[in-house]
Amino acid sequence: MPHFVIDCSKNIIKIKSPEEIIQKVYDTAESTELFDKGDIKVRINPFEYYTIGNTKDDFIHIFANIMEGRTATQKRNLSEKIISELKSMFPDVPIISINIRDFEKATYCNKSMV
Repeated sequence: MPHFVIDCSKNIIKIKSPEEIIQKVYDTAESTELFDKGDIKVRINPFEYYTIGNTKDDFIHIFANIMEGRTATQKRNLSEKIISELKSMFPDVPIISINIRDFEKATYCNKSMV
């Protein structure tokens, strides 16, 4: 925990490498001190086929899934820091966004828990 899943247009990984993008999101999430360093997971899904308002404009959207318990202010800070860093990396990309969803502790399970 947490998981940051980056969806983006395929052209994004031609501008910067997937590794560079993943590392930027990882480092930014780590800098908030909301998560243990070894727990942060980041992956990227570049899309060749998509439409954005009936265009092929480039985009980046991050789905952040974190364990419940952080305040709205902490989550807002996390969102703004990640978007600010990506905006600096991709100044010409028109759509850069994120949303944060909470995992419920009561329903979360992984293999070490069973």
